[in-house]
Amino acid sequence: MDRFSILVGDITKSDAQAIVNAANTTLLGGSGVDGAIHRAAGPGLLAECRTLGGCETGQAKLTRGYNLPASYVLHTPGPIWRGGDYGEAALLASCYRSCLALAEAHSIETVDFPSISTGVYGYPMAQAAGVALKAIMDFLREHALPRRVRMVCHTEEAAEIYRQTYNMWYAGEKAERLLSPEDKHPSRGSGA
Repeated sequence: MDRFSILVGDITKSDAQAIVNAANTTLLGGSGVDGAIHRAAGPGLLAECRTLGGCETGQAKLTRGYNLPASYVLHTPGPIWRGGDYGEAALLASCYRSCLALAEAHSIETVDFPSISTGVYGYPMAQAAGVALKAIMDFLREHALPRRVRMVCHTEEAAEIYRQTYNMWYAGEKAERLLSPEDKHPSRGSGA
C-alpha cells in the first residue's frame, strides 16, 4: 500500500503531523519512547497531559507537540505482555485503531507510530508486528485519512521484523495491483 511504510529512525525527530506516544495509563511520562517524547517536547507536554485524567489501555488521547517537529502527539497506553492469554492482542490492535480514528477525526494527514508495547511492556516483536500491521492496513483500506502512516522502528532489527511480516501478509496485494486487467483475466484466445 502506497500510504504505508516502515523505516528506522528517531520518532522524536519525525516530520509527521502527529507522532504516537507508547504511553502509560497516567500519560505523565515514563521510560523508552514515552520518556524520549516527553523530554523532546518539553514541560508543556507534561502540563497538558496532567489535564487529561490519564488514558485507558487501548484508547488514545491527543495533545499538542510543543517542542517536537510534530504538531500533535497521540498518546496510547499499550498492553503489558502477560503471555498472550489476557486479551493483549485485542488491546494492542485497539491502540493502533484508536490513534488512527483520532487522527482522522482531527483531519491529521500524516502519522508515525513506534512499535507499541514491545519495549518495557515485553510484547514479543514478531507478534506485535502482526497485530500492528493488520490494524493499520485494515484501517487504511476503509478510510481516506490519514494519507500517510509510517512505522518508525528504533532499530534495524525491529524494522526487519516489521518488513518480513508486511511482505508475508501484503506482498500478494502488491503483486495483484501490478497486474494489468488483461493479465488478471486473459482472453481465451491468448493460448494461455
